[in-house]
Amino acid sequence: MSLHIIHTADWHLGQSFFGYDREEEHDAFLAWLVGLLAEREVDVLLISGDVFDVANPSAASQRRFFRFLREANRHNPSLQVVIIAGNHDSAARLEAPIPLLEEWNTSIVGLLPRTEAGEIDYHSLLIPLFNKERKREALCLAVPYLRQGDYPSPEEEPNTYVAGVGRLYRELYRYANTRRKKGEALVAMGHLHATGAELSDDDRSERVIMGGLESVGVEAFDEELAYVALGHIHRAQAVGEREAVRYAGSPLPMSFSEQHYRHQVVALTIEQGQLIDWEAIPIPLHAPLQRIPAEPAPPADVLLELQMLPFADKEADRSRWPYVEVQVLLTEPDPGFRHRVEETLADKAVRLTSIVPFYPKKSWQEGLTIQAYSDLRKIEPLKMLQYVFAERYGGELPEELETMFNDVMREVAL
Repeated sequence: MSLHIIHTADWHLGQSFFGYDREEEHDAFLAWLVGLLAEREVDVLLISGDVFDVANPSAASQRRFFRFLREANRHNPSLQVVIIAGNHDSAARLEAPIPLLEEWNTSIVGLLPRTEAGEIDYHSLLIPLFNKERKREALCLAVPYLRQGDYPSPEEEPNTYVAGVGRLYRELYRYANTRRKKGEALVAMGHLHATGAELSDDDRSERVIMGGLESVGVEAFDEELAYVALGHIHRAQAVGEREAVRYAGSPLPMSFSEQHYRHQVVALTIEQGQLIDWEAIPIPLHAPLQRIPAEPAPPADVLLELQMLPFADKEADRSRWPYVEVQVLLTEPDPGFRHRVEETLADKAVRLTSIVPFYPKKSWQEGLTIQAYSDLRKIEPLKMLQYVFAERYGGELPEELETMFNDVMREVAL
């Protein structure tokens, strides 16, 4: 009998995008996921951390989470859900409703469990996974986001975060291997930054947690594991050359670098203890991202392109309006540009997120050689301003700015 699993992660319920709430986007994703779980008669849903965007989520975000679990169970009563905490989650808060969620066949591991003696309780990190006939097909090594000190103490290895996380996964694998039955698979979960994982540009939620010192090598996961379901990195990908060690990625776009990127969940099939098939299932995009123009252009050209955008329909669903990032090419400061953009977009069916300025390559500058403080004192203030302006905007300082600067310098000298 096969075991059908869906792997997802990094929902970040309650997140805002440049000040816009994403409730409708999350609702659309969760409704789609409920339908997918029922349509495919999925046995197990793995959620690899960062269910919420903050440790103290709003009541609305928590209701959204619990409503999803209820609807998923109602449409697929045999579904089993396994959730681990991520670095954005409050581990204790995530675990609090466990007694109630057990009624929906949901298991949550937020905190690293320990015995009365203070040792890591490896047994509590193992969750049996069942098929529709309630036959045990696998054991899940459900490891939440690990903080400093969560991992086992070293004997001969260095006591670093990376070494400690590797020790924990190796010891848990050895323990699980003694508990599994013939023909059962071992599936691991984790919320961490794996070495070599590709980060998304300008993603404000996905960040290096410990200054880059927490990057865990793929060798931490035994090659006999049928699948490793990871969270924390928002771009779906395999780790290294291990196709069975994967990030599912976030379900919603987190930055404009993902304008042409399709988010996904991962569907996998396990049979006789082995991963026999996996598939990336694209998630429907609720609200697109647009960079206008596609390449930075002068202010007048940008405003002209913005004027061509469709007008807003008062009856339309605003949550489906595109998020817009404006790209402008500047050769000198233009403090009124944002106001003109906002006026132009006032009646358009888009949501302005940001205005990103670009500057041409340097076309004028006279090099300044500064080797000591005495050299700096010899530079005329106007010369320094001209140099900085050229560095920033790629052109000569406008005459009116030079006049204003000279007036200020004269006033200061009085």
